[in-house]
Amino acid sequence: MPAAWPSPEGAPLVLEGLRTPLARAGTLFAGVPVHELLAPVLSTLVDRAGGSAEDVADVVIGNAAGGGGNLARLAALTAGLPERLPGITVDQQCGSGLDAIVLACRLVQAGAGAAYLAGGAESVSTAPVRGRRRPDGSLEFYRRAQHAPSVAGAAEPTDPDMGFAAETVAREAGVSRERQDAFALRSHARALGAAASGAFDGELVAVRAPGAEDWVTADNGPRARLDARLLARFPAAFVPGGTVTAGNSCSDADGAAATLVAGPGSGLAPRPGCAALAFLGAETVGVDPRRLGLGAAAAAERLLARHGVPAGEVSAIEFNEAFAGQVLACTDRLGLAGEDLDRVLNTEGGALALGHAYGASGAVSVVRLLARAQRLPAGSLCLAMISSAGGIGTAALFATVRTP
Repeated sequence: MPAAWPSPEGAPLVLEGLRTPLARAGTLFAGVPVHELLAPVLSTLVDRAGGSAEDVADVVIGNAAGGGGNLARLAALTAGLPERLPGITVDQQCGSGLDAIVLACRLVQAGAGAAYLAGGAESVSTAPVRGRRRPDGSLEFYRRAQHAPSVAGAAEPTDPDMGFAAETVAREAGVSRERQDAFALRSHARALGAAASGAFDGELVAVRAPGAEDWVTADNGPRARLDARLLARFPAAFVPGGTVTAGNSCSDADGAAATLVAGPGSGLAPRPGCAALAFLGAETVGVDPRRLGLGAAAAAERLLARHGVPAGEVSAIEFNEAFAGQVLACTDRLGLAGEDLDRVLNTEGGALALGHAYGASGAVSVVRLLARAQRLPAGSLCLAMISSAGGIGTAALFATVRTP
């Protein structure tokens, strides 16, 4: 490792990572509240770590579409964790799960606690209907929160929906429809291959919906029958004549993911023969809300520059695939292309196949990095990236460490 790169010695470690299967909204988890998706992940993490819940200082959880309150507290109590844990719930929209893990790492660095459970959860299926009260007392229902100021007479929407913004990003970056469709097909093919090979098995926690006889043990998003001809038939989804379609965009999903983050003073360590992720740093930055998909690239550029790490030196990248055009615009900006891109980015598929569970997706990225780290040599650099509504991006850098 070059001397300019930070040493992982003494850094907070992501020791364990688990997730539920991801299910398309309205399907397998349609009746499962968000805290009941998350609770089995938290309890299984504690069991797998071989420690005790008494070792945990707190639970930090990201959520984007929930009904308020403290999801982290509710899920922790549902999981049977100690009542003393107050819980911290983070809302950074799509980046919430990754920002929750970053916050836990920084709490360890600051000496606030030795170990944390951190991640994210989302139930798009059971998320509450949003409404605001008019001056006359009647209710006005709306689909999503406002993320940027409205400007009367603006030439283009100043707080666009993500699909509209994805069109803007793809068009301005010159990402063709053909590239977007090919990348979407890659995601499905790789996710299907990973599932068939058992690559996801060690990170999945089975969940059973109320009243269901069977446990949900696998993701239901990847499509085996998808091919280039079918993708080419999809019409533009957001802008007439555009290149962003339902085929090269993610589906909404329900799911939860969490990690165990611990510092040197926790007494916790990686399981023998297993790799952990040492937290080296993170950046969360804002960009033009009209081009919100570029937030991840801006955050990664700043993070990698701060640590003197060229993008081409990163061994594994997990980048939330909200839209194929947005992902390719960001990787082009980072100078990743061809074999380099194919080698490091979402090598076992991503959200285009698995689905996007909003506040959980950033945590899913870290769980996936930890799984991939088991096949990487010590000192390998790993990067998690996600763009969020309102023009926000988060990137977190890790290095693999191993016990003898």
